[in-house]
Amino acid sequence: MRMKQLKEQYRIINFNEFGDERGNLVVAEGSGIDVPFDIKRVFYMYGSDPDIIRGQHANRKTEFVLINVSGTSKVKVDNGFETEIIELNKPRMGLYLDVMVWKDMYDFSDDSVLLVLASEHYDGAEYIRDYDMFLEEVRGNKENE
Repeated sequence: MRMKQLKEQYRIINFNEFGDERGNLVVAEGSGIDVPFDIKRVFYMYGSDPDIIRGQHANRKTEFVLINVSGTSKVKVDNGFETEIIELNKPRMGLYLDVMVWKDMYDFSDDSVLLVLASEHYDGAEYIRDYDMFLEEVRGNKENE
């Protein structure tokens, strides 16, 4: 089986934005319309200092879409072989993350509100929170395919 490139494990989603003299409206619909999965959980982070790193985990089952609805932040994505840094800096910009992608969110602006859409309900057992274990799992899986 072919190893997925990191570029195949994440993508930027530009949500539709509608605006007039009353302000702007951004729409993000699940079930493959805008978000490529049924949304089962929504949470958001705010009040994080720029030097705080959030996330620091990978997931075996859950896909995510991250949206900075206010302010900015950066996300380092890592599949165990490649890393990239994406800046979330527009409220209509989403970052889709497939399963088995390590994610670090950091460099939060003072007004940052990072909204997260998840494909699964919370299950702590499917989280990989140790980076070395993550590397062992993804590199072991790739070597055995």
